[in-house]
Amino acid sequence: MEASARDRKIEDSLLRHVFETGRGFYLIVLALLTVIAFGGFMWMGQLRGGLGVAGMNQPVYWGLYITNYIFFIGISHAGTLISAILRLAGAEWRRPITRVAEVITVVALIMGSSNILWHLGRPELIYLPMIEPQLLSPLIWDVGAISLYMTGSIVYLYLPLIPDLALLRDRSPRLRKLYKLLALGWTGTERQHARLEKAISFMAVAIIPIAVSVHTVVSWTLAMMLVPMWHTAIFGPYFVVGAIFSGIAALMIAMAILRKVFHLEKFLGALQFNNLSLLLVTMSCLWAYFTLAEHLTAWYGNEHAEMAVLSSRLTGAFAPYFWGMVIACFVMPLAILGPKKTRTITGSVVASTFVLMGMWLERFIIVVSSASHPRSQQMWDAGTYSPSTVEIAITAAEFAAFILFYVLFAKLFPLVSIWEVKEAPDEVEAGS
Repeated sequence: MEASARDRKIEDSLLRHVFETGRGFYLIVLALLTVIAFGGFMWMGQLRGGLGVAGMNQPVYWGLYITNYIFFIGISHAGTLISAILRLAGAEWRRPITRVAEVITVVALIMGSSNILWHLGRPELIYLPMIEPQLLSPLIWDVGAISLYMTGSIVYLYLPLIPDLALLRDRSPRLRKLYKLLALGWTGTERQHARLEKAISFMAVAIIPIAVSVHTVVSWTLAMMLVPMWHTAIFGPYFVVGAIFSGIAALMIAMAILRKVFHLEKFLGALQFNNLSLLLVTMSCLWAYFTLAEHLTAWYGNEHAEMAVLSSRLTGAFAPYFWGMVIACFVMPLAILGPKKTRTITGSVVASTFVLMGMWLERFIIVVSSASHPRSQQMWDAGTYSPSTVEIAITAAEFAAFILFYVLFAKLFPLVSIWEVKEAPDEVEAGS
């Protein structure tokens, strides 16, 4: 097939979901907006009644909101970090998946950061810490790290999008003014390509330490407190490994859905799923190592307060969540993706679903089990925590908003980088 005919075929395949809108799109958007509206209604009730209606009280002041905060910031590593590492490593097979991953990063950061609002009794005063920041507070470190990561991730998503925006400017029947503005006068000259490649490479190098620092700082929000099984130096690398682990799982689930819905089988194929599955198994083993190290150290130290938390996880109230987490994050990925026979696209999706459920449970266990057993034993019986209807509704609204943002992005922009796929070898384009 001649290059021009091949390129045109690629463009038509990857722009179809932008140009064509079916009834299903509107039904999905309506359903998601309904869930979001209900979550907003419940949040209004929380603002009127106070955080007490969210089930949080002594000694558990952090519940689902902070669990979701850590979870979403974690899966944000699906994009810029994984994409940047694969780009710098020269992995050709990553070309069709980079934008799918990078969009997850930006949307997950938005949803993760929103949890701070839900956790405030007076959200309209959120600007006060910015005016008078307490520089010794890990919460302020969080604000700085996530703001920098968000900015870098948006730039890293936008730069490879420019050539495709120019294509939309020339071919789209609608929103041409928007695409023209965003394309920045791109004409595809060799000089422009050279500058774009340099800019993308620079951002790929810069974004890796930023991404690593973000989840390290998120972990320090817990680790800098003298709370049992929070105050540990292992939390930094442990959280980073967990973030990459859950990020890969989120990426594979997103790829599978987009592959089916938008008929991207030719671009998101067995090659990408197989390689990401191997990465997922590797990260599962690393995650298991850190989990064992954390709990073995606490057990060997035999410190009273930490043993109370450890017992609650291994044999107590949190045992079903803990062992469910171990099965979902370690046993199932290895059992499904270890044998080559079951390392299929379906197997990858099933294993990734287990991983995401397990990693959400991990964040819930870390936050709530330690908070339930503070060093002051007299506070243990002050109250028990269980997620309230308000928290569950807002959590559902967050996940709905995550999907909605992704759907809207897919309606405006190609989800696979067209110009990068054009430059890819034929076997990468075929996803084989």
